[in-house]
This record gives sequence, C-alpha cells and structure tokens, in this order.
Amino acid sequence: MQPYLPSETPELLRKYRENELLTLRGDGTGKREAWDRIYDYDIYNGLGNPDQDPKSESRIPFILSLDIYVPRDERFGHLKMSDFLTYALKSIVQFILPELHALFDALTDAIPLEMIRELLRTDGEGILRFPTPLVIKDSKTAWRTDEEFAREMLAGVNPIIISRLQNTEDKLDGLTVDEAMNNNKLFILNHHDVLIPYLRRINTTTTKTYASRTLLFLQDNGSLKPLAIELSLPHPDGDQFGVTSKVYTPSDQGVESSIWQLAKAYVAVNDTGVHQLISHWLNIHAVIEPFVIATNRQLSVLHPIRKLLYPHFRDTMNINAMARQILINAGGVLESTVFPSKFAMEMSAVVYKDWVFPNQALPADLVKRHYTIRGVAVEDSSSPHGVRLLSGGCRVCPGGDYPYAVDGLEIWSAIKSWVTDYCSFYYGSDEEILKDNELQGWWKELREVGHGDKKNEPWWPEMETPQELIDSCTTIIWIASALHAAVNFGQYPYAGYLPNRPTVSRRFMPEPGTPEYEELKKNPDKAFLKTITAQLQTLLGVSLIEILSRHTTDEIYLRQRESPEWTKDKEPLAAFDKFGKKLTDIEKQIIQRNGDNILTNRSGPVNAPYTLLFPTSEGGLTGKGIPNSVSI
Repeated sequence: MQPYLPSETPELLRKYRENELLTLRGDGTGKREAWDRIYDYDIYNGLGNPDQDPKSESRIPFILSLDIYVPRDERFGHLKMSDFLTYALKSIVQFILPELHALFDALTDAIPLEMIRELLRTDGEGILRFPTPLVIKDSKTAWRTDEEFAREMLAGVNPIIISRLQNTEDKLDGLTVDEAMNNNKLFILNHHDVLIPYLRRINTTTTKTYASRTLLFLQDNGSLKPLAIELSLPHPDGDQFGVTSKVYTPSDQGVESSIWQLAKAYVAVNDTGVHQLISHWLNIHAVIEPFVIATNRQLSVLHPIRKLLYPHFRDTMNINAMARQILINAGGVLESTVFPSKFAMEMSAVVYKDWVFPNQALPADLVKRHYTIRGVAVEDSSSPHGVRLLSGGCRVCPGGDYPYAVDGLEIWSAIKSWVTDYCSFYYGSDEEILKDNELQGWWKELREVGHGDKKNEPWWPEMETPQELIDSCTTIIWIASALHAAVNFGQYPYAGYLPNRPTVSRRFMPEPGTPEYEELKKNPDKAFLKTITAQLQTLLGVSLIEILSRHTTDEIYLRQRESPEWTKDKEPLAAFDKFGKKLTDIEKQIIQRNGDNILTNRSGPVNAPYTLLFPTSEGGLTGKGIPNSVSI
C-alpha cells in the first residue's frame, strides 16, 4: 500500500482516511464485541479482589480466560494461538499432575540440590520433562561461584540495573575507594531504595527477606568481584528510625561460606522480583501499550509512521490482556511466585512514577540509570552510538566487557540509522512535522491520555523537528524489540534452575546460637532449600518462564516484515534492506566476541555464551533472537 502524509493524500482517499480513524476510535460507549476494531483506554485496577473491593478489576472465569476483548486486528493468528496453547498446556500439565501432590507431601525439606537436578532430567527418567537450563548444562556447580553471580548482572536476564558507585568511604585492595571510583572500578547492584518502603508489609506474608545492596569491584581481567552484600530491614521501632543493616563478605570456608551463599540468594530473590515486575512488565509490556493504542487511533494505515511502527506492536495487546487476566492480577501466578506477593503490582505501579521516556533510549540509560545519578557510560559525540562505555581500568577490554551494553549499542545504532533513513525520506523540515495533523494528534494523545500521569513532565519531546521524531521512534522500536528480547528470552536459560535465581525467601538469615544456624553448619544444602522458593512454587514458576522464553513458529524478527511489499516507496525499501545487512554483520560480530577468551563475561564459569541480542532465531527455546514486538 502506498503511504501518504495527510497533506499529500489524494482527494478521493481523504474521506475514507478520516472515517477509518473515527471507526477505530469508537465513541467510548457500549460493550466491546469480538468483531469490533475499537481502540480505547481504560484504567486498569488489578490490585484487589473484585469480590471484596468493588473498585478492582472484575475477572472472567478462568475456564474462559482466553476470551478477553482486544481489537480484532490485535488477536493472535491461528498458528500463534496454537503454539501458545500447546506449550502452555505442556507446562501446566507438568505442574498439576496429581501425582506431584502425593510426591511433595511425601518429600521433606531435606531434598538435596542433586535431587532437584534429577527432577529436571531430560533423558526420560526424570519426573518432570523440562529441558536442561543453560546455566547448568555445562557445569552443575558453576552457578554458585562469585564470578558467575556477578557476571549475570552484565550478561544475564536482568543486565540493566547495575550502576557505577558514586560515593563511599573505606579502602580496597591497596586502592583508596576514591581512586577506585575515579578509575571506574566500583559498581553497585542496588535493590534497597525501591524495596525498603514495602519490606515491612511484604514480611508480614510468608516471605521473609531483605532489601539489598551489592558492592562489586572490576578486576583487571574485566570480570566483577563481589566485595560485600548489605542486607537491610525496616527498624523494629518504626520507619522514623530508618533501617537496620548487616554486611556480609565473601568466604569459601565453613559456615561463613554457607552464609555468603545465602546472602547471594537474597540478592537473587530481589533481582528476580525487580526483573519481573519492573524491568520486564512495567518498563516494557505496560509502557508500550499506550503507544499501540494511540498509533491505531491517530495514525491512518496510510501514514508512513504507522507503517514504520506497526510491526513492533504485533500481538502486544493480546499478550498483555492475557497477562492481566492470569499472571499479574490479584492472586495471579506472579503474586504466587515472586517475593512481593500481594504487593507486587502496587510496587510496580508506584515505580512508574519514576519512568522517563527519553531515558528508555539505551545510550541515555547507560549514562543515567534509574537508580543512580550516573551510569556505566559517558556521553561521547565522537562515538557512533553517542556514548562510550567505561572500561573501569580493565587492561584487556578497553571498550568494556559488558555484553548487554556492547551488543545493545550496535543494535541501537542499527535501528537508529534505519529510522533516520526512513523518516528523512518523508520529513525534510520542521514545518512538515508541525503541519502533519495526524502526527501531532498522535503525540498529544500519547502524552495527555496514553501516559496521562506524565502529561505535565518537561522531558517529553515536543515533536516539532524531524530529529525528535527519529529519536522517539527509535526508542519505541528499541523497547518493543531488543530491550524485550534482552530481559525475556533468558528467563528459562538462567532461571529455569531456581537455585540460581530463586523468587522467594521463606526465612531470614540464620543467627548464631539458633537451631537454623546449627542446621546450616551440618547440612548447608538443606538450609539453603528451606530458605528459597518452595517446591510447588518452583514448579509453577519454571512452567511459566518456559512458556515465556519460547519463540513461536510464526515469529517475525527485527529484519523481517510480514510482506515484502509493505510499501511502494523504493528508498525506504532500500534502507530496510541496508538495515537487514547491518544486523547480519552484527550477528557475525556477536559470534566473534563470544569466541574471544579475553572477554571473560561473554560466557563465564557456566559457559553460557551471550546471545540474547543475537537478532535472529529459529522457533523454540533458543535463548536468542529479537522479535519485532512484545509478542510473548
């Protein structure tokens, strides 16, 4: 179909163009039927039980849980739905087999880690036929190492939190802390500030956990060494007294070694919850949906920007509707499997107050992370990406051995070049941006309705120049494609073995003189498993992330379109072809970097090469591939 800017639309098509948008917007009234093509907004409140709180969202009976209204054009295709239901059924059956109840009633908490691995065998002998997670495929114990614990902050399933430390006191390995910070050698994983306001309430449930800060030192070989973990609780005498904290340091001897392993487990619990509720659900699934709705309501199918963005919205409304019905609703699967429990969605919603659209751009994110003032990169106009990764004094990795950032910046740069070529073909001046009534209506609705809580924020681009359009579209595409791939498709490879990324802690750190402490000394594996996620929760969680980590057979990846004739304009087609060739080059570079033994963080002790930003993939559980959209 030939795209037209509104002012260039042939006269005979103008009325059809206007009527199409009126139909898609609807009039805001009436019940939505399955055949409707109406896009509209509503306030979602899934924080309570509708039987107890009439203000909360009503629920469709579970047996009908897939019969949820989304506009007809947004529904899964037959192949996608078939794949989704097949894998969902497989995973659910593994969870609800009646024999499991008898099995776990008979088992005690003395189950060793070795038995957990037996349950996950894939040779037909194990009770559960889950594929072997990548994190234990090559080594059954390497996940326990400090190096792997730290490496996953750079190349695991949630590599977007770690930041450079800004200020502290003390001395370290012959360096003053100031010298270490000035050389970019000190980093922090901060799960304190976002959790502490909720921790008192969270710990009234079956969860018993801490807010955490993890301090790390960048070594000369590029790997991170954890130095200390601070675990904090609200002060027992009240919030006005602050927190009580205890610091744990690495040890490989006796009970101190077991205590250190537990300290790392508390950090992993926090990181898993923050990943699911904030990095994944809030900052990708939730924030992208208003862009989907506004695009369909304000940009005609003839509009070139709709043609640019539309592939990056495929299946998003459908998967989000299912998530709100089954996963993230009050009492849903997510509340049953992650540590904030019934406070999960409330915490996620409150963190949205800190969401800033321009900071979702990868270069901006690397320079200015959500949890700190500065980040792990500096602005550099001479760099093709606009930023330069800090090496941290690493002698062998001058560009920084941060797999997510290195691969991500290449993908970001390729997307931005493609968007620049495309938008520049249609908009050559500020005037053309300003006179495009559909474009201006789209951006106004996004700010004032779609993200209405943010409508008065000064950081919104004004949408007055081609560069503002290019930057905004690049960020939208990045969130929907590469960012989602980076935090979604590594879930099963890294968290499919729950001891590596537990979702819940059930008791506090054992104190000397208590029976729990004596148990820790005598049987550390037993104490570890009594602390982390319970067995039935583990099975439910693993079943869920196995579904979420799979590519369906009809997936469409970043260099692909559903139809090769998606536009009749030759210059955009040529630019898209150039984009595809660039992604092919990036794939080759990723393979080359993964084979470079100097880059210690690419594979780590578990020998798991970083492929989460590898652009293409086949269907299935591959741990690679960047789909165009948030489609699972």
